Amino acid sequence: MKTDHVIEYLVTWLRTYCDDALMQGFVVGVSGGIDSAVTSTLCARTGKKVILLNMPIRQAQDQFNRAAHHIAWLSENYPQTSGMTIDLTQPFEAIERTLPRDIQDGLTMANTRARLRMLTLYAVASHFRLLVVGTGNKVEDYGIGFFTKYGDGGGDIAPIADLMKTEVYEIARSLGISAAILEAPPTDGLWEDNRSDESQIGATYPELEWAMRYEEGLEKPAVLTPRQQQVLAIFRRFREANRHKMMPIPCARIPDHLR
Repeated sequence: MKTDHVIEYLVTWLRTYCDDALMQGFVVGVSGGIDSAVTSTLCARTGKKVILLNMPIRQAQDQFNRAAHHIAWLSENYPQTSGMTIDLTQPFEAIERTLPRDIQDGLTMANTRARLRMLTLYAVASHFRLLVVGTGNKVEDYGIGFFTKYGDGGGDIAPIADLMKTEVYEIARSLGISAAILEAPPTDGLWEDNRSDESQIGATYPELEWAMRYEEGLEKPAVLTPRQQQVLAIFRRFREANRHKMMPIPCARIPDHLR
């Protein structure tokens, strides 16, 4: 990949889209992970107004610190960029007190965290006339659908949607993203036990990228190893279960003879 050219292309794409939409700039949720770090840095490079949100909900301290340090680094280097910390722990706890206890399983409440952050991003975006920038990459969001519908999957634009996770890391190194973020195990940050993406999925991102290429016919080994067979099964299971997230919302069409 021609990393520098890709960076230049994405920065220009972001700037042009913002101008065409008659908006003032961008708002990005910064998690302390690689995807939001790259996305927010690309936005900062446009020269447009950028607001970076750190939105902890009982967050692991290392995740919060990585996000805060990244926001500080961008704010120091790009004058039009600023950060906000909006602690969503109390609103989340209010939701816990409001929802019936018998529906508050782990996954439901993890997704609720993501949707509360999405609500906050759009509140800030609406006030300042900004675009909410999605941080999903190709294999995670568009391969296996590993995101929360109307949560971290919500956004107005998706600048890194055509980059594999390994390519996001390549871009990150060229952008000067901190070693702390580069070396941190990928996590969605939605669970209080700080579980990693790999522990939830059962495969690494390079393995999932291989499976995605295999399914697209771009890589066809003569014989699959037992691990490759296992990874393919994981990829297919997630993709099928999460297909509804990656497809347009089904719309019922009334037949002409019923009108």
